[in-house]
Amino acid sequence: MTSSASSKPAGRGRVADSPRIHALLGPTNTGKTHRAIERMLEFERGAIGLPLRLLAREVYDRISARVGEQAVALITGEEKRISARARYYVCTVEAMPRDLDVDFLAIDEIQLVANPERGHVFTERLLHWRGRTETWFLGSDTIESLVREHLDRPEIGRLPRLSRLTHAGRHSLRTLPRRSAVVTFGVQQVYELADLLRVRRGGAAVVLGALSPRVRNAQVALFQSGEVDFIVATDAIGMGLNLDIDHVALAADVKFDGFETRQLEDVELAQIVGRAGRYLRDGSFGTLAPLPELGPRTVDRLQSHHFAAQRFAYYRNADLDFTSLETLAVTLARKPVHPSLRPAPEADDIRTLRALAARTDVAALATDPQRIQTLWDVCRIPNYEKRMPEHQAERLLPVLTQLAQHGQLDRDYVDSQLRRLERYDGDIHVLTDRLAAVRTWTYVSHQSGWLEDPAGWQGRSRELEDRLSDLLHERLLERFVRTRAPSGGPRSSLRPDPHHAFAKLADLDSYVDPERNDAHAREAWVERVVSADFASFKLDAGGAIGFDGVRLGKLTPGQSLLRPLLKAALPEWLHPGARSRIERRLQAHVQDLVVHLLEPLVLDDGRPALRGLAYQLEQGLGTALRREVALLLHALGPDDRAVLARQQIEVGRYAVFARDMLDARRSIARVALAAVWERGRAADGRSTIDTAPLDAPAWPIPRGLARDLCPLAGYLPLQRWAVRCDVLERLLRLPALQARVRTHAAAEELRALLGGSLEEMRALANELPRPRARRSRRRKPRRQPAVGEA
Repeated sequence: MTSSASSKPAGRGRVADSPRIHALLGPTNTGKTHRAIERMLEFERGAIGLPLRLLAREVYDRISARVGEQAVALITGEEKRISARARYYVCTVEAMPRDLDVDFLAIDEIQLVANPERGHVFTERLLHWRGRTETWFLGSDTIESLVREHLDRPEIGRLPRLSRLTHAGRHSLRTLPRRSAVVTFGVQQVYELADLLRVRRGGAAVVLGALSPRVRNAQVALFQSGEVDFIVATDAIGMGLNLDIDHVALAADVKFDGFETRQLEDVELAQIVGRAGRYLRDGSFGTLAPLPELGPRTVDRLQSHHFAAQRFAYYRNADLDFTSLETLAVTLARKPVHPSLRPAPEADDIRTLRALAARTDVAALATDPQRIQTLWDVCRIPNYEKRMPEHQAERLLPVLTQLAQHGQLDRDYVDSQLRRLERYDGDIHVLTDRLAAVRTWTYVSHQSGWLEDPAGWQGRSRELEDRLSDLLHERLLERFVRTRAPSGGPRSSLRPDPHHAFAKLADLDSYVDPERNDAHAREAWVERVVSADFASFKLDAGGAIGFDGVRLGKLTPGQSLLRPLLKAALPEWLHPGARSRIERRLQAHVQDLVVHLLEPLVLDDGRPALRGLAYQLEQGLGTALRREVALLLHALGPDDRAVLARQQIEVGRYAVFARDMLDARRSIARVALAAVWERGRAADGRSTIDTAPLDAPAWPIPRGLARDLCPLAGYLPLQRWAVRCDVLERLLRLPALQARVRTHAAAEELRALLGGSLEEMRALANELPRPRARRSRRRKPRRQPAVGEA
């Protein structure tokens, strides 16, 4: 394979014995990848580059079943399985080794040359990479003109779609057909829709790029097995995942592509809706309300698979000069000479390089070509955690320093980084972030020569990733899957939210000491309590703290809302030493409780407006009324709002709130702290907030409940109703609630989402804020003075 970075693009004057170049083009569900695999297996040695790690693993398993695992290698950024007898190489496109010498080479989804983030990688493969005998490029029909322009006498093959794709119009969640995939863009939008499907239709699987392949496989299996009838995904679902989907519903048609928020092009929509139908089974597509129906021209293109040809590909020079930092920057910025090649937008690796090169200590390290190449290799560590370039550079600086000075990473340093991640508490977002950090170290462990005993580190990081993945899958099941919604007429009360169900802890009197005379059993129980991790202790809405379902203490009012005290209630048979140890452990747990609760509010930024907003959110346990922080919001700039978005802090119409503080565990902690604070300021020492029906997304405010306590629990008080912050934002977007006069349809729409009776939903609909009337631009005529007025 011609893989040298200095190779010239294939021209039009090649000799007759040049390798065959074949372009197999067509829409989704045409069997292109299948044909390429079958063709590769006809050769003695071959390689195929795929756009996703998940798809690479699927193809690896498929080929291994045919020819044996020893004959197949799997190479991705985070995983390398290469046996000495490997003949076929299954890789992600970015991870394909340059030194492969194979008879057959295939690159899948070659139309990604026009992708702003990854396009330059696919372009480089298109221009320079070849098999010794045969090379295949697989992709959309839209790439044909570019293929003819840049390749030497390519053989073009076209495949028709195996099944028919029809337009099914717009659906609501109520009418969405079973075996549907709902596609949107952004993690929070995926979780919102999955939440709605859980409440309304029994549950949904989720697929998005932030999940590890192990989690995505488990979620896909959940859908494939029929345990759930719906899957909510980002556009990652359009890259070759083979699912039994009958219908694709678009819930959004705009996305942030890494550089800007833009409308999706028809060819991108085709890649997504093409997942509907599989092999010879027909599929359908449409939109999900409130997104309007697709336009007639778009529908016609999606059904006929006719799209405008791609006119350009993104390019970045791969022939780099490591003589100095300046020459590296110059060669990276070298512009293409061909008119159909555009300079690629700055990717994460170049932005990280700029941030590191600006540091004097890095400039002092970059003294020779070998160290400069090491710097570039470090900058190319994928930014799985989606950090700002400055933060990514800060994270990678110790890695660069150790590699430049010692040639390898310090064992103790890597051990400390993995130990920091070996925690199994936290909600979906926390576990997802932790998995992203682990993937970084999995990638590092697979870089040649960076670590002593790389196999040992690979095994450790893989085991940690698997454990976190399994735990994340469980969290997703807990949040987005429940038993199917009961059929029948309307319910007389609001539907509880199982994700926010508050369990009560048993009293100490229920504790049974079955081994009353067994000192060893008692000591073992004490050791279990003292050494238990954070997640092993449970908290109920009243502030009781328990272990193994038994209450061992209770929060009591302290100096402030965030500084409660602990009153222990331990078994009488404990000797003083054991009692003291458990009390210290419980005190430490109370401190951890507050730290864990406020973790989503830790903003890595020193700007005054953000610090002020974070403080207000802390004092409100994750919620701040918008009118009370209006000045702070006005002072926020675009970068500040980007920080809020990364932290899942939403600026709603009536409140600013942290979405990550609305999960079950943090919701219980918020209510417990609010209840303890309320007891401290009440004359009778009683609490009312923990008696409210806090396992429902909305509820009538009980008599005697102080309205200012509702935001502490994550709810906004209306007149007689309280609605959870995220649910209120969702309700205000419902089409039937956009009218200023609420009709029967509004109550029906609320009942479909929340449950409850029509009377309850009418009352709630009447209390929800009305859309503001638009002011007329015309000036009012001046009143003419009446007779007798001056």
